[in-house]
Amino acid sequence: MDRRQFVETCSTSVACLTAAVALPAFGADAKPKAYARVLLTDEFGDPIKASQLKPQTNYVFHYPFEATPVFLLNLGKPAQPQPLSTKTKESYVWPGGVGPQRNLVAFSAICAHQLVYPTQQVSFISFRKSKAKKGVADNLIHCCAEHSQYDPAQGARVLNGPAEQPLCAVLLEHDAKADTLTAYATLGGELFDDFFRKYEFKLSLDVGPKAKNAVAGKAAVRELEKFCRNPIQC
Repeated sequence: MDRRQFVETCSTSVACLTAAVALPAFGADAKPKAYARVLLTDEFGDPIKASQLKPQTNYVFHYPFEATPVFLLNLGKPAQPQPLSTKTKESYVWPGGVGPQRNLVAFSAICAHQLVYPTQQVSFISFRKSKAKKGVADNLIHCCAEHSQYDPAQGARVLNGPAEQPLCAVLLEHDAKADTLTAYATLGGELFDDFFRKYEFKLSLDVGPKAKNAVAGKAAVRELEKFCRNPIQC
């Protein structure tokens, strides 16, 4: 069964939830939202090789809109499907990691609490390979604003802090022959409308009139430390 057939079958069958431990599946309530298929590239426009992504390193690209950042992570370990729900109680099953080792994942980098996000000037949210201080766990996405913590190995499930739902997942497709990655949809609680309302003026300065434009064709991937001048460690 190919990916499209699988999504169509799962979207109409509650039984997919019970199969989540064995196969990637999608929940009965929240369905994947398709956007343009976008190839992930380096800053020069060449396709990135999934096998060359460094483990436990923050990578950033923008999808599905020009101004909405995404974390791309090589967890260094397999990530299995996880049942989750949005703050409005819509259930879904995150399909887990992609790639030969099922270790590659992507999530919206917009915090689900106060919509904190990485900019070129500063980032108060990032994946932490090791804890920065007492009370901050290892291997989590941590937001310094109100200390929400998300586990990317569990579909960005909230482990601590005031966030009311997981980070929205960005679904990836891995081409085993070419070793490339393509983003094609989101899954979970999108916060893009709230994000654009809150940061309308700032985005108009930072990104310009194309902020709400859908990304088309390609999206450049960069390490957070190269994208952002001041990644905050709280």
